[in-house]
Amino acid sequence: MSDYTISQIQPTDSRGLAQVDSLLEQEGIRRDANLDYICAMYDENYRVIATGSCFGNTLRCFAVSSSHQGEGLLNEIISYLIDVQYRRGNIHLFLYTKINSAKFFQDLGFHEIARVDGTLVFMENRRRGFSDYLSRLSQTKTAGKSAALVMNANPFTLGHQYLVEKAASECDTLHLFIVSEDASLIPFSVRKQLVTEGTAHLPNVICHDSGPYIISNATFPSYFLKDEEAVIKGHAKLDLAVFRKIADTLSITCRYVGEEPNSQVTGLYNQIMSEELPAAGIDCIIVPRKEFNGAPISASTVRQYIKERNFDALGKLVPDSTLNYFKSSAAAPVIERICNAENVVHY
Repeated sequence: MSDYTISQIQPTDSRGLAQVDSLLEQEGIRRDANLDYICAMYDENYRVIATGSCFGNTLRCFAVSSSHQGEGLLNEIISYLIDVQYRRGNIHLFLYTKINSAKFFQDLGFHEIARVDGTLVFMENRRRGFSDYLSRLSQTKTAGKSAALVMNANPFTLGHQYLVEKAASECDTLHLFIVSEDASLIPFSVRKQLVTEGTAHLPNVICHDSGPYIISNATFPSYFLKDEEAVIKGHAKLDLAVFRKIADTLSITCRYVGEEPNSQVTGLYNQIMSEELPAAGIDCIIVPRKEFNGAPISASTVRQYIKERNFDALGKLVPDSTLNYFKSSAAAPVIERICNAENVVHY
């Protein structure tokens, strides 16, 4: 252990943050947009010589001053952040790192889940975390044609229901993965309830929690990718690297995705999927969005109606199960959260 001090940098500490940014820049990376804890190691002159950060249950944004390389400072930063995470109650931890740093993190007890060659490696601190997840999924494997669909459903709309119904009608078993990270205005427990109720009439649909392995836009790191397009491509390719292992476990031969004509991000994501999945022997079927009054049904529009408490308009865009939930007293805290949000469109 060194004699240097490690402490948290507060969001108001502009001097400390500037030093962190400078240190990250030396490593060719930038401060991630999604961070909820930043720490720094200081030398005797109170200069930042090492840094690391957290977001949720992930570790990210590591850097050590070039003048202090080889002193084991990064080990100390990581140990410090792991202790922070354990105190928060986060025991199962994840990180993303460059390819050439993966061996270092393996030596610290992290294990590879998947990688995008030339870009990044996704790792966790449990030796059998992902393999145990795949083992649990394997218990739902069925005979016949199996397909998959991944959705956030924030909340579950008639558009989502149409997509599930179409996919379910074209296969023997549809594995429906619900993104379980709580990075949305509507909590996972509610989203899962509404998806389950809205698909209960489809006997060949099996709903799964995505767990931490299907990565959302909120938790995918952007700090060592050069621009927004590189981030989107990196996210899509990592998602597909993980998904291919899930598909192998469940003998999935087809993945359905909803078309997003107004989203450049989703359009690029879908394009990458349509190129990469067939190379792995998995068909990618992009389904045009269900429309109402000439416009695609959008979860953003649904959240706006919830914010306005316009239940008449809401009822035209969601299944009865979703409408009944938002008209019930149980939805009061969720509606309040949506009402207090400045922007309900881009979550």
